[in-house]
Amino acid sequence: MKKTILFFVAAMLLAQSSMFAQEDSGDRVITTAVPFLLVAVDARAAGLGDQGVATSPDVFSQHWNPAKYAFATSENGIAISYTPYLSEIVNDIFLGGLNYYHKLNDRSAAAASLRYFSLGTIETRNTFEEKPIFVNPNELTFDVSYSLKLSEQIAMAVAGRYLRSDLGLQDSEDLGAASTFGVDVAAYYEGEQLTLSGFDAKWRLGANIANIGPKMKYDDAGQENFIPTNLKLGAGFDFIFDVDNRLGTYLEFNKLLVPTPQDFDGDGQITAEDDLEYNQTGSIAGIFKSFGDAPNGFSEELQEVTFALGAEYWYRDKVALRAGYFNESEEKGFRKFFAVGGGFAYESLVIDASYLFSTSSVPSPLEGTLRFGLSYNFGAAYNN
Repeated sequence: MKKTILFFVAAMLLAQSSMFAQEDSGDRVITTAVPFLLVAVDARAAGLGDQGVATSPDVFSQHWNPAKYAFATSENGIAISYTPYLSEIVNDIFLGGLNYYHKLNDRSAAAASLRYFSLGTIETRNTFEEKPIFVNPNELTFDVSYSLKLSEQIAMAVAGRYLRSDLGLQDSEDLGAASTFGVDVAAYYEGEQLTLSGFDAKWRLGANIANIGPKMKYDDAGQENFIPTNLKLGAGFDFIFDVDNRLGTYLEFNKLLVPTPQDFDGDGQITAEDDLEYNQTGSIAGIFKSFGDAPNGFSEELQEVTFALGAEYWYRDKVALRAGYFNESEEKGFRKFFAVGGGFAYESLVIDASYLFSTSSVPSPLEGTLRFGLSYNFGAAYNN
């Protein structure tokens, strides 16, 4: 197998247990190319347990649900985010994001965003005596979206995404950058404000099928890797106690629409020969297979679904406190963590930060890391 080792470094950082899980036929962890697409790019969503498909609209909605932009209350918004990786070990691995949206009118919006994942500077050599070569592997995506209100409560959106992965050298030769494209199809519902006993309330629902697209090829042997096509489904309920106090509660489910690794030859292990047959599945066929191909049936399909719970409290729309929990099955990656965060708004400027506490025995590359986000809204105001 001639994949560059840097690909496995990236996979280890973002799908922590997948390397050793392939050696255990009982743990069929689904691995993909560019796994950084499954990581929260902004501090607000990170503070809610890595979720955002059904939260209230913000500038970072592109990553979670671009249909939310149709409900934005400002004409324009721009934002940047920064997430250090393995911050207790190195200082040059990070995930960054840049977002912009523009309301075309009261019913529609367009947006663009850039995500960049740097794996830092890595020294490569074939032997100890050989002069080292320093490479800077990185991955990025650039996407644009258009969202439109179909009614006063429902909006849909489509996004197109360019994906590029440059993982460096193999045997002192530049492998070149692998690239492909993906498409998102999203929907968002924001209900009317309800008057209940003692408080007002509002429902939110969201769905997004993200990264629908061709596989990505990394190596000269021609092996292709699935990109992380995934389905997000979420719901939110806002408790509006009075003009100064508001609490949002959120629940989100996520499933990779990628086939489950299989022991095709029945020898009790998932080997290179099994991988060869696995990779013959097309990307679109893989989406449909992913709903019913787990060897242990429906119970294993449920293990491939992650969930996140979160709550966000705002005081006078100036100060926010957030908390969230993310859960993934032990057999499918074992990402489990609590997150806390906060935000501060001054006029049109919003500053967000979050912090992660891993509750899994598998170390998280984000353990002990502060994430930051800065957003600015400007232009005409829209009233939803």
